[in-house]
Amino acid sequence: MNAVADSHDWIQVRGARENNLADVSLDVPKRRLTVFTGVSGSGKSSLVFGTIAAESQRMINETYTAFLQSFMPSIGRPDVDALHNLSAAIIVDQERMGANSRSTVGTATDAHTMLRIVFSRLGEPHVGTSGAFSFNLPEGMCPACEGLGKVTTIDVDAIVDKSKSLNDGAIDAPNYGVGTWYWQVLANSGLFPADQPISTFTEQQLHDFLHKPTTKLNVGGSNVTYDGLIAKLQRTILSKDRESMQPHIRAFVDKAVTFATCPDCRGARINQAALNSKIKGVNIADCCAMQISDLARFVHSIDDPSVAPLLATLRGTLDSLVEIGLGYLSLDRESGTLSGGESQRVKMVRHLGSSLTDITYVFDEPTVGLHPHDIQRMNDLLLRLRDKGNTVLVVEHKPETIEIADHVVDLGPGAGVNGGHLCYSGDVAGLRASGTLTGRHLDHRAKLRPEFRTPKGFLTISGARTNNLKDVSVDLPLGVLTVVTGVAGSGKSSLIHGSLRRRKDVVTVDQSPIRGSRRSNPATYTGLLDSVRTAFAKANGVKAALFSANSEGACENCKGIGLVYTDLAMMAGVATVCEKCEGKRFTPEVLRYTLRGKNISEVLGMSVADARDFFPSGQAHAVLSRLHDVGLSYLSLGQPLTTLSGGERQRLKLAIHMAEKASTYVLDEPTSGLHLADVDQLLGLLDQLIDAGNTVIVIEHHLAVMAHADWIVDLGPGAGHDGGQVVFSGTPGELVSTSDTLTARHLREYLS
Repeated sequence: MNAVADSHDWIQVRGARENNLADVSLDVPKRRLTVFTGVSGSGKSSLVFGTIAAESQRMINETYTAFLQSFMPSIGRPDVDALHNLSAAIIVDQERMGANSRSTVGTATDAHTMLRIVFSRLGEPHVGTSGAFSFNLPEGMCPACEGLGKVTTIDVDAIVDKSKSLNDGAIDAPNYGVGTWYWQVLANSGLFPADQPISTFTEQQLHDFLHKPTTKLNVGGSNVTYDGLIAKLQRTILSKDRESMQPHIRAFVDKAVTFATCPDCRGARINQAALNSKIKGVNIADCCAMQISDLARFVHSIDDPSVAPLLATLRGTLDSLVEIGLGYLSLDRESGTLSGGESQRVKMVRHLGSSLTDITYVFDEPTVGLHPHDIQRMNDLLLRLRDKGNTVLVVEHKPETIEIADHVVDLGPGAGVNGGHLCYSGDVAGLRASGTLTGRHLDHRAKLRPEFRTPKGFLTISGARTNNLKDVSVDLPLGVLTVVTGVAGSGKSSLIHGSLRRRKDVVTVDQSPIRGSRRSNPATYTGLLDSVRTAFAKANGVKAALFSANSEGACENCKGIGLVYTDLAMMAGVATVCEKCEGKRFTPEVLRYTLRGKNISEVLGMSVADARDFFPSGQAHAVLSRLHDVGLSYLSLGQPLTTLSGGERQRLKLAIHMAEKASTYVLDEPTSGLHLADVDQLLGLLDQLIDAGNTVIVIEHHLAVMAHADWIVDLGPGAGHDGGQVVFSGTPGELVSTSDTLTARHLREYLS
């Protein structure tokens, strides 16, 4: 260890063993940009997020009182011998922002708060403080919709069969089946007969059944709170955000509830007094509805010394949003509708204006969802954060970002049990010469096909006007690989998802979260566990339910989770490995049963690759082969789904859909989270799907995928209202030789 490495200019990691890390020790330079590379599952996130950032946050949390810690998430000490010279870490990840309808791009970036203050000072007529312009405060919100901009109405006929009585099950709504508690309160209220059809109720009885406001009633000797059915559903279901609802509740809402723009504020969310107050003839709702690039120009046109410092900060925030490639959004866009990449970039803007320095910023694939044109701008922002005196740690696969690094840490050589080793640590030139998988692929370029496959026909989209699309008509070829590309916000998803999602024979595979608890894993999600349980049951002459951690075979102490979650009241809650089953999830009796020398816990601990060898034939082998084909060989069968990245989730869904008889597959950025070497495997898989007679349509920015395509549809020319048009449709060869779109320029440079 040299003298430089012993100084405080390096984060020193000694003996990191979190997840698959194999006793990793290294030094990471401070106040530099370090990119962490390696195949999916090589240990990058375990080192950066699970070790360095986790320990920094844990140590900061420990400075708070026990009372405050009780409200914070529990962060266990990472499995590492020592960490030295850490600074406060801020994680800027791709977690979607809270799907709360009151949270918008404007509130998330503080731009709305600054705009409110500007209007409270300069708006004419003057209506009060900044709170008078807030849709989240009583003094500013529209009273009709309470600041949501939309009103909900429940279709009574969709949930009540008036030809039936309550006793016969007239109500078709979650938790209102005959005999349930909610049903009993209604049926035994005495306000109307439970044994007569609803159609025979008097006007008063029908009002009490549907709309009676909250009141106390004595039912069977007990005091209960009574609400009319519609009033109760409004309070218990419609007050929640749709995204946080369970699937069966969401299905009910979609069937029985209609959402309409609030007639009073016309969706503006604020009251009439706030709407009447204007600057240069524009009110605050107009500002929030503008595309951010347009709003930035409007704010630059305001010149008033009384709010000059505030205007300067607001301009900086809006300019940063434009610079980071989000100028096509508007401040009133709900946070929950942003993609993972958009969410990460919105969070990034908050930190660009921060006065803090010597912070460690940790980014998780910040280029995800970005066109090559925008990656350059993202790189500039990462360098700006570094130049303010911060340590910037980036987990990334894109060569454009790896090449701007001051320092590269390459983990591998493989994934899962084959990863977790330090393969290289040094500068980019050294990485190129290192011979590691990343080093070998850094300059690897996919080539154009020597011959483009001939379409078997065309799938026509005509007159598409979703979001920013300008009456778009385009023919998508069948039986070939089509890549739909264009800058973020150009209209790709609006065109493809908006036009194809509801068509028969079209399977859409995206990166949305997989509904499931910490009990769900690849084995349960793919149906593989059914085959595994049957094999164990057959080999041992017992019933299959014993081999489910959610059923009879589960350890009684941890209920089959393998961990015991303990609430320590005033202290932070902790999760500890179950002492009874030692994390194996099953009872000792079940673990005595084996299949070819392995018990059920050992099989669930296998990687997909090992399990594929263990089950050499049958349904289990078929499922495991599909998981292997989509590049998930390193996942363990029992890994909780909640730990998977967006790209891993999409590939897991793809593996399931590959068993279906579909004719058209639509994939949304399938290269997310894929190492340069794995992109080739993905391209091979897409070719397999096409060779089997399918059509594959990919929304993608990765230049290797564009080069491999048979057909490219390029949207643009810009984002938001500057996009929404097809600027090119044809073969990649024609794009490179004849077009001058942003995509054409970058693909030409890539191929040269």
